[in-house]
Amino acid sequence: MKHFFIPLIILSLSAMTSGTASAQSLRLNINDGNTLYKKQKYADAEAEYKKSLEKDNQLLQGYFNLGDALYKQQQYDEALQNYGTALSKTNDPKTQAQLYHNIGNAYFDGKQYQESIDAYKHALRLNPNDEETKYNLAYAERMLKQQQQNQQNKQNKNDKNNQDQKKQDQKKQHQQQNQQQDQKKNQAQQQGQQQEKRMSKAEAQRILEALRNDEKEVQKKLRRHAAVKTNVEKDW
Repeated sequence: MKHFFIPLIILSLSAMTSGTASAQSLRLNINDGNTLYKKQKYADAEAEYKKSLEKDNQLLQGYFNLGDALYKQQQYDEALQNYGTALSKTNDPKTQAQLYHNIGNAYFDGKQYQESIDAYKHALRLNPNDEETKYNLAYAERMLKQQQQNQQNKQNKNDKNNQDQKKQDQKKQHQQQNQQQDQKKNQAQQQGQQQEKRMSKAEAQRILEALRNDEKEVQKKLRRHAAVKTNVEKDW
C-alpha cells in the first residue's frame, strides 16, 4: 500500500520591497519562521509568522505559512481560518490551488471528509494537473465511503440493540402481567379458602348448637319420665 503523505506548501517571500527597515523586518520574520518550520519547531515558527502579520496584516505569506504551522500542530480550525484569509489576499490561480489543497488536508485530518473532497475538487479546477491533489481526492473519497459505512453499521447495531431492548421490555412487561395475574389468582384462592373456613366454623357452631339443643330435649324427657315413675304406687 502506498504511504499516504500530504505535503504542505511553504511559500517563499517574494515581490517584497527591500529598501526599508519595515520590509527587512518582515523578511526577517518570514525567513526565521520558515527556518524554524523546516526544523519542525512549529510553535516557534507560528510566533514568527504572527510577528510578521502584526507589522503587515495584509501579508499573504504570513497567513499562508501561519496556516501551515498551525496545521502541523493539529490546530485545524485555526489553520483553516488563516488559509481562508490568505485566499482573500490573492487572485493567482496557482496560489489559490495550493491553498485549497492545504484546506483539503486540514479537513481530511479533522475527519471532515466531504469538506476535504470539496476543497480538493476546487484545487483541481484551478490546477487540473496536480497529481498529489488527485491522489488526496481519491483517498478522501475512500475514507468518506468507509466513514459512511461505519456510521451505517453503527446505526444498524443501535437499531438491533433497540429492538433487543424492546423485546426485553415486552418480555419483562409480560412477566409482570403474569405475576400480577398470579397474585390476583392467589388472592382470590386465599379469600375463597378464608370464606370456606368461616363457613366451616359457622357450620360447626350450628351443629354444636343443635347437639346441645338435642341434649337438652333428651334431659327434659328423662326428667319427665322419672317424675311419672315416682308417682306410681307399689302393688303389694
